[in-house]
Amino acid sequence: MCRLISEKVLIFLLPFFMVFGEVRADDLTKVINLQGKWKFSIGDKKEWMQESFNDKDWESIYVPSAWEDQGFYGYDGFAWYRKTIVIPEDYTDYQLFLYLGYVDDVDETYFNGNLIGYSGSFPPNYSTAYNSFRKYFIPKEYIKFGKPNLISVRVYDAQLAGGIVNGTVGIFANMNPISLEIQLQGIWKFKPGDNMEFENPQYNDNSWQTITVPRYWEDEGYPNLDGFAWYRKTFFVTGHYENEKVVVLLGKIDDLDEVYLNGEYIGNRRKINEFSHGETRYNEFRAYYIDGAILQSNKYNTIAVRVLDQGGMGGIYEGPVGIIRLKDFVHYMRTKK
Repeated sequence: MCRLISEKVLIFLLPFFMVFGEVRADDLTKVINLQGKWKFSIGDKKEWMQESFNDKDWESIYVPSAWEDQGFYGYDGFAWYRKTIVIPEDYTDYQLFLYLGYVDDVDETYFNGNLIGYSGSFPPNYSTAYNSFRKYFIPKEYIKFGKPNLISVRVYDAQLAGGIVNGTVGIFANMNPISLEIQLQGIWKFKPGDNMEFENPQYNDNSWQTITVPRYWEDEGYPNLDGFAWYRKTFFVTGHYENEKVVVLLGKIDDLDEVYLNGEYIGNRRKINEFSHGETRYNEFRAYYIDGAILQSNKYNTIAVRVLDQGGMGGIYEGPVGIIRLKDFVHYMRTKK
């Protein structure tokens, strides 16, 4: 039987949900301005993501601006951007995000060689995301505070203007982050369709595609996807939570969801098989209250999220996404009320 916290606790905390707008990216503080010269090369080689690659012979290009306006007139195809930055140690306790503005058409973005997000999809299954603002969470374990860090961006342009073309570009910090015990924003496994075997932590998802969470799946190369899809993420848990209550935060999901942790059903914003056609919960914040014993200490754990989108945009589209101790969650919500 699933070890859930009483629904009375959920009802008690519902009035606090509206304040979660205060942790959206719009409220973040710019700590590093990345507007200006970047290293740039047309072409496509995977080793260009790596810190060890020497880009001294590359061109310099201004960001944000179309590459056609900077000497690469008429070029369509692949290109890479690279920039080295230092993030001061003062920001070790903050959640950091990379803003890349608008990229025409598709991008894949790396931090110190680690994929942190992408928008659209590359050929042969090309799908543009030119009108999607790029905002990618940077996991703390990828950052070398006080030392050089490499941002590398792979871009594909199908026609007309190409590159990091406009918008805000920089490193932004959440100066008052919610104190997540386990950060789950970032890269997840993803598969359109519906199969209840997907909730099984032993299920082999090696063939699944990856997706950035939180973002609409339409911005991740699935522009025409309506209906069912599943998200999965495997993560390592350090420490012990057996004698605690914790909260699984999944931000906002368009439209309906069911959530499983280590094969146990832990909640939904409305059971999918009980909904009325056209019913949605897309604007409700997801917070699922569980017994910490569900988490397997010092082992890998798997969360699986079944999503039904009935039209328009879909998916886990807004954070925060992670796991927090109940007492910390309640304290945070009360101070934000």
